Amino acid sequence: MSSTLKTKGTKALAWDVFGKFANSGMGFFITLFLARLLEPSEFGTIAIVLVLLGIFNIFSDGGLASALIQRKKLLSIHYSSVYYFNLALALIIALSIYFMSDWISDFYDNPQLSLVIKVMSVAAILSGFSSVQIVQLKKSLNYSRLTKISIVSSVVSGVVGILLALNGAGIWSLVTQNLLFGLVSNILLWHASNWRPSLEFSFKALRKLWVFGFNVFVVNLLNAIFARIDMLVIGKLYSQSILGYFDRAKHLNQMILSYSAGSIQSVLFPVLSKIQKNIELMQNTVTKIYAILSFVIFLLIGLFYLTADELIVVLFSAKWIPTVVYFKIIVLSIFASVYSSLMVSTIIARGKSKLYLRMDVYKKIMFAINLYIGFKYGIAQYMYGFVLVSILAFLVDLYFSCREVSLSMLVLLRITVIQLLIGCFSVYILMVLSKNVFYNPILLLLFKGSLFTVLYCSLSWLFKTRAWAAFYEESIVIKNKIIKGK
Repeated sequence: MSSTLKTKGTKALAWDVFGKFANSGMGFFITLFLARLLEPSEFGTIAIVLVLLGIFNIFSDGGLASALIQRKKLLSIHYSSVYYFNLALALIIALSIYFMSDWISDFYDNPQLSLVIKVMSVAAILSGFSSVQIVQLKKSLNYSRLTKISIVSSVVSGVVGILLALNGAGIWSLVTQNLLFGLVSNILLWHASNWRPSLEFSFKALRKLWVFGFNVFVVNLLNAIFARIDMLVIGKLYSQSILGYFDRAKHLNQMILSYSAGSIQSVLFPVLSKIQKNIELMQNTVTKIYAILSFVIFLLIGLFYLTADELIVVLFSAKWIPTVVYFKIIVLSIFASVYSSLMVSTIIARGKSKLYLRMDVYKKIMFAINLYIGFKYGIAQYMYGFVLVSILAFLVDLYFSCREVSLSMLVLLRITVIQLLIGCFSVYILMVLSKNVFYNPILLLLFKGSLFTVLYCSLSWLFKTRAWAAFYEESIVIKNKIIKGK
């Protein structure tokens, strides 16, 4: 990898991770207020709407955005054709959601749901106006602008949402928050991007992109469905309050994934696409990033698992305590999801969208089996099954990705196992030491978190693990760059 590309890639990843952290921090702050002002059932209702929008919005892209990033030679007509195609699909999706609202409301036996869905259908239209602008910024690795736009949009929409909740707007504070985020994001993206659609359109240009994009679209659709279908099932089988508890647990888990797996895939895909022909360079890049991820992700899992009780109480108040059991289970699957994002990035960067689709079909079959069996015995049983299936799915990704770039599975698995053992041992020690130490949840959260971090890092350094070495080496490089920059 050239020094320029490496620098741009590192900078992009740093900005993307910073953005995820900043947005997560603001999300915590905003949710802290909203969770105290609103009821779990209101979060459950809006969760159903967002799940449906998330699934439908996959159709507004069709995998063409990924094709624009992966393809090296592009003309103006490619971008304009994708823009108009995406916008047309967004309008169709918005109308479909609008006219389905009454049926969905009857299905969930929730009269309030119909009007909420009708209003939220506008969000589908908003998503189509800036899809190509986002691609342009990602393709040029300009994640600093994307991060700033996301932060401003979160602050504006969050503040308005809180003010409405304080004035008794109830669920409509959540609706307004989501719509305003989309509106502000669109305005800022159009301002930040120099690209504008030209008055040209070609189905031929779309077909060229569709060769790669179709397989990515199918995978994205399957991911959207299987990532959200449990919410739809819980909303039907259980109360809206239980769905609200589950939604908060899943939201916290998704927050962790967004600044780990999300950043890895969004930034590494364009970076690896540029070096797709150099197998040796891809091997070294993937191995190093895998090692760094191993150190960071097991640190995060240990922290969140250990402090789950205190975290929920501090953030959302004691009325959200039922969320803890769901969160502690689902957080165990994070490492598999993060690893999978890295492995999948190597496949799609190489242009192997058919293999990407085949891998995903194997994984979705396993998730479908767990979905059917799990809910026969309860939510907790389904979630334990989800953790197991996530690990199996990661092994599928690992096998095919290592075969594609001639990497040793055993070398990578060894890194995983070592950090896993260190993380488990550190959690166990802290669980023993922290019994009845503090009754104040904030003090206990700080006590557990700080001691676990020290113990985990110390053991990794003491045993000179490969993950620690890679993390330390990259930290020194980043620190030196910051010092020189000053």
